[in-house]
Amino acid sequence: MKPEFVVLISADIEWQTVLKFYSMPTIIKSPLGDWFRFSYIDGNELVKQVIIMHGGWGKVAAASSCQYIIDHWKPQLLINLGTCGGFEGEIKIGEIILVEKTIIYDIYEQMGDAEEHINHYSTEINTSWLVEPYPIDIKRELLLSGDRDLFCKDISALKTKYSAIAGDWESGAIAWVAHKNRTPCLILRGVSDLVSERNGQAYNGNIDIFYRNTDMIMNKLLISLPEWLHKYSAYFGNVSKTENIPK
Repeated sequence: MKPEFVVLISADIEWQTVLKFYSMPTIIKSPLGDWFRFSYIDGNELVKQVIIMHGGWGKVAAASSCQYIIDHWKPQLLINLGTCGGFEGEIKIGEIILVEKTIIYDIYEQMGDAEEHINHYSTEINTSWLVEPYPIDIKRELLLSGDRDLFCKDISALKTKYSAIAGDWESGAIAWVAHKNRTPCLILRGVSDLVSERNGQAYNGNIDIFYRNTDMIMNKLLISLPEWLHKYSAYFGNVSKTENIPK
């Protein structure tokens, strides 16, 4: 049966929580990451097929695994669940961001218009189909993406320039590839650690903070996953006409 939904997981530690949550499922190997399939019964007593794939960390792995998913399964909805670093004073540990826009901020253009390049890799995500009440408490926000952890020295400028409150490594690439393929996308990221202009909670040997909070966040997201999928199905019904799908 063709899956209606595919969930993309990025970080290795996030994937470990997924495997524990689903009691070590049967894994299938692919060139772009391990994956497994499961079924659930939605609110209309219909069996829904879901694939969860470990796409890997960083923009390269995120973009390539995202394209692999779209080429192989053509899902009605692509979901990315994961973590992010929050800006201290702007958001709290454990809060979930429903991403409405991604900005890949670590592009340094010195020959042309730097802003033009930043804008090229910025993506608006259509979340108009998501209406309250939400399965869990969320904040609708933009999310910065870069192939690095947040630098303390950059926090003030990122707040001022983008009105940002958090950043991660992969969501910008995932959103951009999904948009290029006209594939609906849902990105939910929970704050695992905070970074300020002075220090990062999980930096300098304190990575256990990231591990501990990642486990808590991923369990919260996975428990709520069927409800998010049901919201999509309930809003669009039995989607068969691609013109009804948000892009």
